[in-house]
Amino acid sequence: MPIVTDIDWNRYLGTWYEIARFPHRFEKDLVGVTATYTMKDNGRIAVLNQGYKKSLDGKLKKANGRAKIVGNGTTGHLKVSFFLFFYADYYVLALDDKNYSYALVGSSTMDYLWILARTPFLDDETYQLLVDKAQSLGYDISKLEKVKQPKK
Repeated sequence: MPIVTDIDWNRYLGTWYEIARFPHRFEKDLVGVTATYTMKDNGRIAVLNQGYKKSLDGKLKKANGRAKIVGNGTTGHLKVSFFLFFYADYYVLALDDKNYSYALVGSSTMDYLWILARTPFLDDETYQLLVDKAQSLGYDISKLEKVKQPKK
């Protein structure tokens, strides 16, 4: 999978809003989903995924995980774990390299895909750019579902 080859993980840190995703049971019925990445003292990354069950007023669900940077530290590849010692690949497939305002994230299989942004909404042109990129990489974009986020 072609991944971003020149990433500054310190700039990537912070909160990302989930704009769209492939459906999975661990995110079933979640809206207002965010992922927050924080650098730990040991050089690893703390991951906090959270969202609301069924509505933006629903019960807040949180998942704490951890990630380690793979390779030389400048490629868009993490190993992420939310359960014991089981790690999954996290590939940054596209990134706004100027402002770090949007990202396309996948994994080592075509079953996982996320469109992320620093704000709760992406303009239509940028969203379509990321959808087109995903399709060019072989993803079945018909499975993409938009994630309800708070109003602007």
